[in-house]
Amino acid sequence: MGKGGQDRGRGAGPMPHPPPSSSFPAWARTVAECQAEFGVSADVGLTSAEVSRRLEIYGLNDLENHSGPSIWQLVLEQFNDTLVRILLVAAVVSFVLAWYDGDEGGEMGITAFVEPLVIFLILIVNAIVGVWQENNAEKALEALKEIQSEHAAVKRDGKLIPSLPAKELVPGDIVELRVGDKVPADMRVLYLISSTLRMEQGSLTGESAAVNKTNHKIDLEDTDIQSKVCMVFAGTTVVNGSCVCLVTQTGMNTEIGKIHSQIHEASQSEEDTPLKKKLNEFGEVLTALIGVICALVWLINVKYFLTWEYVNGWPRNFKFSFEKCTYYFEIAVALAVAAIPEGLPAVITTCLALGTRKMAAKNALVRKLPSVETLGCTTVICSDKTGTLTTNQMSAAKLVAIGRWTDNLRSFKVDGTTYDPNDGKIHNWPAGKLDENLQMIAKIAAVCNDASISRSGQHFVATGGPTEAALKVLVEKMGFPAASDAASIGSTDTLRCCRWWNDVAPRVATLEFDRTRKSMGVIVRSKTGKNTLLVKGAVENLLERSVSVQLLDGSIVRLDESTKRRILEYLHEMTSTALRCLGFAYKEELSEFNTYDGEDHPAHKLLLDPSNYSSIESDLVFAGLVGLRDPPRAEVHKAIEDCRAAGIRVMVITGDNKETAEAICREIGVFGPHEDIKSKSFTGKEFMHLPDKKKTLRQRGGLLVSRAEPKDKQEIVRLLKEDGEVVAMTGDGVNDAPALKMADIGIAMGIAGTEVAKEASDMVLADDNFSTIVAAVGEGRSIYNNMKAFIRYMISSNIGEVASIFLTAALGIPEGLIPVQLLWVNLVTDGPPATALGFNPPDKDIMKKPPRKSDDSLISAWILFRYLVIGFYVGIATVGVFIIWYTHGSFLGIDLSGDGHTLVTYSQLSDWGHCPSWEGFKVTPFTAGNRIFSFDSNPCDYFQTGKVKAMTLSLSVLVAIEMFNSLNALSEDGSLVRMPPWVNPWLLVAMSVSFALHFLILYVPFLAQVFGIVPLSFNEWLLVLAVAFPVILIDEVLKFVGRCSSSSPSAAERTSKKHKGD
Repeated sequence: MGKGGQDRGRGAGPMPHPPPSSSFPAWARTVAECQAEFGVSADVGLTSAEVSRRLEIYGLNDLENHSGPSIWQLVLEQFNDTLVRILLVAAVVSFVLAWYDGDEGGEMGITAFVEPLVIFLILIVNAIVGVWQENNAEKALEALKEIQSEHAAVKRDGKLIPSLPAKELVPGDIVELRVGDKVPADMRVLYLISSTLRMEQGSLTGESAAVNKTNHKIDLEDTDIQSKVCMVFAGTTVVNGSCVCLVTQTGMNTEIGKIHSQIHEASQSEEDTPLKKKLNEFGEVLTALIGVICALVWLINVKYFLTWEYVNGWPRNFKFSFEKCTYYFEIAVALAVAAIPEGLPAVITTCLALGTRKMAAKNALVRKLPSVETLGCTTVICSDKTGTLTTNQMSAAKLVAIGRWTDNLRSFKVDGTTYDPNDGKIHNWPAGKLDENLQMIAKIAAVCNDASISRSGQHFVATGGPTEAALKVLVEKMGFPAASDAASIGSTDTLRCCRWWNDVAPRVATLEFDRTRKSMGVIVRSKTGKNTLLVKGAVENLLERSVSVQLLDGSIVRLDESTKRRILEYLHEMTSTALRCLGFAYKEELSEFNTYDGEDHPAHKLLLDPSNYSSIESDLVFAGLVGLRDPPRAEVHKAIEDCRAAGIRVMVITGDNKETAEAICREIGVFGPHEDIKSKSFTGKEFMHLPDKKKTLRQRGGLLVSRAEPKDKQEIVRLLKEDGEVVAMTGDGVNDAPALKMADIGIAMGIAGTEVAKEASDMVLADDNFSTIVAAVGEGRSIYNNMKAFIRYMISSNIGEVASIFLTAALGIPEGLIPVQLLWVNLVTDGPPATALGFNPPDKDIMKKPPRKSDDSLISAWILFRYLVIGFYVGIATVGVFIIWYTHGSFLGIDLSGDGHTLVTYSQLSDWGHCPSWEGFKVTPFTAGNRIFSFDSNPCDYFQTGKVKAMTLSLSVLVAIEMFNSLNALSEDGSLVRMPPWVNPWLLVAMSVSFALHFLILYVPFLAQVFGIVPLSFNEWLLVLAVAFPVILIDEVLKFVGRCSSSSPSAAERTSKKHKGD
């Protein structure tokens, strides 16, 4: 084969040379200038001594190992959370108090250790999960290393080393590349060994087709990667041809090295999700509230453990009771335990995990749980074009053939968007009756073609160039000619028609494509033994070399200027709609190639020099042309409309060329058919030079940035995030990884995506489909609404617990709920209903509402007021039932005297600390289940050990109220009449589970002993339900007030003003 580029530098032997500049623009310099800059000759390469010197200067050709945080650092980071720190302090204090109580021994001492141990267990599990998630963060960098080449064929000391470890390359090395090689470093092409060189660099640049490379310099120093046609880049692959290159950049200075740095930089600046921020804010407020309430509890009760007498107006004779001080300190700890929703992290994780299962069913595979919630408040989707909005499978869209006369061209619309031959049809097609002209087009498309298509599961996969694969699919849609023996071809063959044409006209020689003549030709032999030249290529070039045109009936007439002009008009019309056009031509009189049959033929020497191909492909007969494209996915247009309705802006950021991207954006609805897009469509370079980039990004409607480089994508994401947008970024290539990492939610393609992109992402689309993102956003919104429901439910429950303990301390009555009971309620009893609220059905208009702002509060002022009222009632109910048991023999007609317990007055109950000073105070024994409680030796123990029944009633009322309160949480403002409990049957199941768990600790003796409770009688259960049920009625009244106030004229006016302001 001839050498495609003869601009080869011939220097003397290599000499000691100053190190080349890292900013040297090799693409804008001639081959000789490049060799001079790097002090090397293409024939000799570097000397071993020079290689050693440069290795010391530049280091190994490898990507840096960024040492991540140590395991201990990751563990400590898990405690950098307000709620976790409060829990940790509560656990430590509980443990110290339990240890202090343990000196006395006994059952209560053992029980006291349950609480700190459970809290420590929660913290340990939380830390393990957090460390495991953090440990996966650097996987994208590891995946990036895997796409690097391991070996290279290098010339050193005048000898070719066929397999040198790629990491030993240095700038100035001479490397030989062949078909299938992975490029080991960024390199300048010195000369081509074959006639053409094509590289697959789509994963780096986003281009949808393989790129032709040359050794000729370009004129611009400041240009994008796509324009550097004389450079090959590390990690890309040689698709066709071979060449000799000069290494210009290695390691972290290569384009892939820059992406490695950007991924690492983006991973360092990862932010918390909107929900995590909200929970952190809530934790800070909770800390302040706990501090204030604890201080109040101590101030109210200081008289019980610190007393003094006034002498001459001054306090004297201070008395301090350490035992009582410890007791009230325990109350403060109980308050902290009550205020913290310990079960919240577990319920959030469970709800997000359930959400990932729902999304997986819709082909969205979630890699990081928090991203489920982040999706719900997405305001901007920055989408790649190739493979996401389009199929990344070239397909024919329009076929133009010659009619009965030269002034009559026939146009056929072709459907289909994939490599599936059965996907779509050709409109107005003469099926089974192909005329001579259509048969010739089919023959050229099938035989002058090196691609193949195979079936892989439900998908059809192309091997070879995507354009040629699309032509083979077109041939299958065209069908067999009428006289063909189709039965001889196997019915299971994917490309039956193409195989038939290849059998009819077997190939005997190939004239490879090159950039000069822009065509490919094959010499085929027909069954009559006659050779024919079949050619496909750029339409203008084929017309220049054609002298005739084939008509519908196969007759050949002269190609005049009028016919040529008409064909060019069709060509212009097709290219203006971003179709990539190819022409078909043939030649039957081949002179010296008429009898060509292989390498032994005398004419074979003419095929060894590609410069002869143009003369062989002359005097052609033009047959027709086809328009191809990477078509948009059928469902994308509706998905874009859904985004618009949901208030989500769609921006397309692609590495493809501007005209093609604009045409696709108009077709899928990002832009209107006749919309002026001068201020909405830019190349990456144009956008980066805009004076006010943020103003451009704030425009309403769509935006397109084409020819974008990795740094452009990352900058756009950064600017959007700075402007308060929640950004979802899609991508499939290595070039997309930094932006995927930086976005609030990175979405990678599962089929076409590189491992680097997948590892950098938060979510992977199993079907590479944009509409799946929109479905996932809807699911994310639904999940967030449900999470809000159970967060409100759990927080309202905790407010009730705090109110209960505060009222206990304020009234001075014995402690009604101990920390281990509160922990059980928060972790176990509340867990199932809270999780079940995650199954609430989504609102029907969920994708008709604008996205919530990331700073929207979880709980509005009105909702907070509602739950303060509910919480206050919980406090009254739990403390009230405790007081009722001690002071009343019956309540609301329910007899409570069956157990034989002694009644006391409220004043005695609130002054129980002074019981030892009461004269004649006696208590009769009472029964609880199978146990009898007697207080003959110490009647005052009736307020400590004897409170076990009252405490059980308080705990049972708390559990029952929280079950009824979960029904209130079904809807923020909707009545249970309009949204009955059975809309979410899982909630009814969860309530049953929670009650069953409560019965378990009541009626299993060992568990009852651990939790310090006893079984209840039927009448006592009636009392529990009577006290608990009003919580539903109270919240129904509050919801009614909320609905009335939100529909009032003033509220409507406020809403209107707010929307205008927005």
